[in-house]
Amino acid sequence: MKIIKSLFDNRYVILLSAMLITIPLNFAYGSITSILFLVVCLFSFNKNFIQFNFSLLLPILLYILMVLSFFWSIDSIETIAALKKEVLFLFMPIVFLLSPRLNSNQKEQGLKLFSFSMVLYALYYMLKATINFIDKGDTKFFFYHDLVSMDLSAIYMSVFSSFAMFYFFSKTKRIIWEQIAMMILMVFILLLSSKSIIFINVLLFICYYIYISKTDKSIKILTLISVVVFLIFSFVCIKRIQERFLLEYETAFVDNTVNLEIGNKKNVVYNLSLSQAWKDNNFKPNDFLPGTALRVFQIRIFSEMLQEHNMFFTGFGMGATQEQIRKKVKQYNLFSGNGEFNFHNQYVQTFAEIGFFGCFILLLMNFVNIKKAFITKDFMHIVFSLTMLILFLTDSFLSRQRGIVFFLTLYCIFNTSSDSVKNEK
Repeated sequence: MKIIKSLFDNRYVILLSAMLITIPLNFAYGSITSILFLVVCLFSFNKNFIQFNFSLLLPILLYILMVLSFFWSIDSIETIAALKKEVLFLFMPIVFLLSPRLNSNQKEQGLKLFSFSMVLYALYYMLKATINFIDKGDTKFFFYHDLVSMDLSAIYMSVFSSFAMFYFFSKTKRIIWEQIAMMILMVFILLLSSKSIIFINVLLFICYYIYISKTDKSIKILTLISVVVFLIFSFVCIKRIQERFLLEYETAFVDNTVNLEIGNKKNVVYNLSLSQAWKDNNFKPNDFLPGTALRVFQIRIFSEMLQEHNMFFTGFGMGATQEQIRKKVKQYNLFSGNGEFNFHNQYVQTFAEIGFFGCFILLLMNFVNIKKAFITKDFMHIVFSLTMLILFLTDSFLSRQRGIVFFLTLYCIFNTSSDSVKNEK
């Protein structure tokens, strides 16, 4: 009975943790944990828990705008599918508005469970890569999408692992297991080789020592030097990580470099530079858009869509932009596979789908989120808010269920927990 009572008293923490822990798994597990959380919270409704929170009204307002976009959508079928996927923008904030606030211990417990689960995921994928290497003798299984699969995505897994790593890093007194866990996640993030996440992590390390840390100046400098040395060592000694960063640098500013990874001597593939992606009008099917060039090209075609269509305030409709991207790719005679990529920029994605006001609400959510993080000086909230703010520039993070669950769960936790509200006041 004591165990049952304990589980009941901590049902919110357990279910919230389950939602976060199951994010890297098959979508069915995430859907089950999300539904369980929503149902349990609604059945536990108590009018004394009702609270007003401006932060939580914003995602609800954003979802209302998504629903309204159905009436002018150019593809109503895709809009309905997108509305089903994005429905947590409505239900998650409502549940938090009607539920008791999490206290500092409950929030800590939830973050701890998630962070240790990410260590287990990291060990699993590194063990799997080792088995594949022994079997096939190819080191590619240790890096990027090959490490975790294209479906899960190295970028998404880097985001989750990075958040967990900073949980251990932010603890003032780490026991041996927490130190080991932090190192495992650091290695895992480097192997995933997401350039944007590594850049964000360096910023967060600097932010911590300037804004949060109370340690001696000498220790701060020594730690920062250690991090820099670790990164340099990784780039110099691990060839595949080095290649990913050098390829991005070379292709960013040099036109028509040859892509030896995709093409060969018979079928030559050329990498497009940032300048070509933005200015050129005569492309060929064997032209390739590397990561940054692809994002520049997507912004370019979005700006053209704004000029060619009357959609500044309305967008094309929720989830209804992909066909417009395919038309632009065909117009520029690029390889048709480029038409399957979304805008890879959440601000642009939202603008294109539900117009200016949708993008404004998303920006306002990020502003409120990061403002509260720095006011309360909650470092994990700062990690979350800064990561989302910058990541939205390079990825349409909220276009996938994993991104939606991760963002909304942590957004609601950090903006409603009792200690955060108290510190903010």
